[in-house]
Amino acid sequence: MKIKSGFNGERSLVLPRVIIDAMENDPMTSLLHITDIGYYPKALHHYRRRDPPIDQYVFIYCIDGTGWFELNGTKYEVTENQYFILPPGVPHTYAASDDNPWTIYWVHFKGTQAKNFVAPDPSPQTIAPSLDSRITHRINLFEEVFTTLNDSFAMENIRYAVSAFHYFLESMRYFKLYRRVGNQKHDSDVIESTVHYLEENIERHLSLEEIADYSGFSSSYLSAMFKKRTGYSPLTYFNLLKIRKACALLDTTDMKMNQISFKLGFEDQFYFSRLFSKIMGMSPKAYRSQPKA
Repeated sequence: MKIKSGFNGERSLVLPRVIIDAMENDPMTSLLHITDIGYYPKALHHYRRRDPPIDQYVFIYCIDGTGWFELNGTKYEVTENQYFILPPGVPHTYAASDDNPWTIYWVHFKGTQAKNFVAPDPSPQTIAPSLDSRITHRINLFEEVFTTLNDSFAMENIRYAVSAFHYFLESMRYFKLYRRVGNQKHDSDVIESTVHYLEENIERHLSLEEIADYSGFSSSYLSAMFKKRTGYSPLTYFNLLKIRKACALLDTTDMKMNQISFKLGFEDQFYFSRLFSKIMGMSPKAYRSQPKA
């Protein structure tokens, strides 16, 4: 069953009570299972206060914008590339900022072993892009969990999604090991490093200044180096990456156009459609409807 909160491009899923009961009685999924899952882009006026509290953990991963949460009388500020997990049975409040509302992936979960997947420190944890980061891989894992649950409530789907969610949570808690294991090259080349940074921020809107700050060079110098190596400016190349990702989403998901637009950092769906048409030579709708080999 879908829920609505009024955020353009949002996706969310609340599992039926009968499915939650089945998970709580299953030897595998009773250890850790999802009750609600979703994605809110640019969630202006997003606000939740729970007092009395709920009996689930609340996981929130902010990939863009800012927000805050309050727990046990302490208020924590949350910025991009940070996540936090709120414990069950404790009143809490959280909200997006008014001037720069967050874009978040979120999950409510519980289970007899759920506490073992959560670090004791409730403060926001940072997962910043770097040469060895695997943020895109982690986001794809979240999408796999969501898609699997959304496709079917068959127990094999539930078990697979829960197994993937195990991996997702552990990749956050033990992110240094997760990065080290996944890092297959150690190339400090500034252009390759910058391209990796763009790939890791595929869902954000980045300015040339932000990209240059990451590279350690001035905007003009980075642009000259980048164009010499790739034939494109950094921002043009970034848009090419975004449209490549849009094609993959059109090919492999049933996400709506506005959902894909917001997921890739385009708040203006019409601009996204024009950019897609310019690069691909056809509209997103025409691309999705064309026969594939």
